Amino acid sequence: MEPLPTIALTLGDPAGVGPELCLRAAADSRVLEACRPVIIGDRAILERVGERLSLALPVTVVESPDQLDRVDAGGAMLWHQPAPAGAIEPGVASAAGGRASYDCLLLAIEQTLAGRFAAITTAPLTKRALHLAGIDEPGHTEILARRTGAPRAAMMLYSERIAVGLVTIHQELASVPGSLSIEAIFDTIELTGATLRRIRGHHPRLGVLGLNPHAGEGGLFGDEEGRIIAPAIERARAAGWQVEGPLVPDAAFTQAALGRFDAHVVMYHDQGLIPFKMLSFHDGVNVTMGLPIVRTSPDHGTAYDIAWSGRADAGSMVAAVRLAARLGQGASSD
Repeated sequence: MEPLPTIALTLGDPAGVGPELCLRAAADSRVLEACRPVIIGDRAILERVGERLSLALPVTVVESPDQLDRVDAGGAMLWHQPAPAGAIEPGVASAAGGRASYDCLLLAIEQTLAGRFAAITTAPLTKRALHLAGIDEPGHTEILARRTGAPRAAMMLYSERIAVGLVTIHQELASVPGSLSIEAIFDTIELTGATLRRIRGHHPRLGVLGLNPHAGEGGLFGDEEGRIIAPAIERARAAGWQVEGPLVPDAAFTQAALGRFDAHVVMYHDQGLIPFKMLSFHDGVNVTMGLPIVRTSPDHGTAYDIAWSGRADAGSMVAAVRLAARLGQGASSD
């Protein structure tokens, strides 16, 4: 029998729901059937959360790559990555929390590139905490792309009911039109298609949304559809992808449209995430496309308002780890 893949679970912002999510996911029978989870984070923080919520920590604890290599026992593990000095309290963004989330992520990336992990699942972090720590990064996707040297990377939200690939991600809405290009849209179509084909095992049907109301209505409400989006769609068709569009955005996620397409490619963050979270908030998974490694995460944020309270729903985290295991299992053969 092929051994289960080893998946890194990074703690995210320790002041958010990440510690609870990691502990719950690492003990979930569905996760343990799919992989060997290794939580990367500060042991003392996890102990604080575990004691408060009556959640057990993994018995096996390592602090270095050579220790991980020598451990043969099954089940979940904890890789102790000490948090920097500074107060970390639930629900409070801090420099210490931002640095801790960043350090855990960098360790996971480094060890996944080295082949010790088959994939990474990241608990949520915040741009605010990163900035308090002096780290000028918008979020996970951008850090992962830069640290792995990925020439093109994009974000996809996935569930069995709905999947969306995003052309632009974390930026102000006013900057979106100027950020669109034929190349960026084509890349997102191609990455979305390739990722869906890997997940679902067949050639996907993709719908590409317009940017403007009524998809521009022939140029009356903007020219991006004719000038940028339609040429990208034609290029994707010429490359062999099954693509339709530009679709009218307000009708793109009807039940009929969801049945017609395996995924939608959207122009900006909320254009895709609003319908996605309406349908799959509790089991949706964020997949970073275009990386040389597999990375997934839950489809929500740090949820400071319920941090360390026992109220975090681990469904999306469990789904993210299971999808990481599924994709990571075949990573060496891709």
